[in-house]
This record gives sequence, structure tokens and C-alpha cells, in this order.
Amino acid sequence: MAALENKELVERITELGERSAMGTDIEVAEIQVRGAGNARLLRVYIDKPGGVTHADCQLISERLGKLLDEDDPFPDGSYTLEVSSPGIDRRLSKPRDFERVVGRKVRLAVLPPGETRRSLLEGRLAQVSGGTLEVEIAPGNLVRVPLESVQKANLKFEW
Repeated sequence: MAALENKELVERITELGERSAMGTDIEVAEIQVRGAGNARLLRVYIDKPGGVTHADCQLISERLGKLLDEDDPFPDGSYTLEVSSPGIDRRLSKPRDFERVVGRKVRLAVLPPGETRRSLLEGRLAQVSGGTLEVEIAPGNLVRVPLESVQKANLKFEW
């Protein structure tokens, strides 16, 4: 039951986050709710083409803070709001996350249907199409991975 309540809470806050970003090129990348009662932490990761600035974080923090005060999704206690960039090794989960990083290196933990053991795959994301990722694991060697088989994915930092 708590997992369902948390999922609904995250969906509600995601909607408020998207409203706070309206009129900007900022996108809410991920919402995390940790803790309970007065020790609750609300983390909001934002992204935009060209990267996130401190001013972007401040803008969304102010706008979202006002919307959260009006909506009051935490009636049982207070919370701490953190707004930041997803970082250089950001987690990828939604199709739009993958579309944004085409051409860059990714690391995937993949569990194909019917398999019990997952494998790790690292390479350059060549294409995202129709729920399938194409990853170039070596020059000219493309591997197709159904998005539903991806258990965990991160952008890889490149020097």
C-alpha cells in the first residue's frame, strides 16, 4: 500500500513540477520522495538542452515551492525540497531520456524476457525507435535492445 501511495504522490508532484516549468525549456527529469513525516526529502531533478544552471534550479524551486504550498501533498508533515541537475552519470528511464542522449555513451543492465540473469552492456546509443534502443558496442557492431528489457540505465561520463 505504501508503494502505491508513494507512486501516486510522485505522479502528483511530477504534475506540479511540469506546471512549474511551463514557459521554459526546462524539463522535470525525475522526482524522488524519501523519508516520512517531518524528515521527508523531495528531490526534483531537472534538465534542459545545453545543461542546467543554478538560476534554473532556483526558478523551479521557487515556482514549485509555491505550487506545493497551495496543493499541500504532504499534509502529515513538512518536507525539504531539493532541485538539481541529474548529473553527468544521470539515470535514464523514460524514452525521452534516451532520445536526449543519442550519440553518447550509455551503460545498460538488461534482462531479456524469459532470462534469469541480467547482462551489462556499454556503448554509444545510436538510435531510439519504436521502443528499441540500438547500441554500438564496438565500431560497426550494433546491438538492438527492447526498452522493456532495460532494468537500469545510466549515461556514461566521457572525457
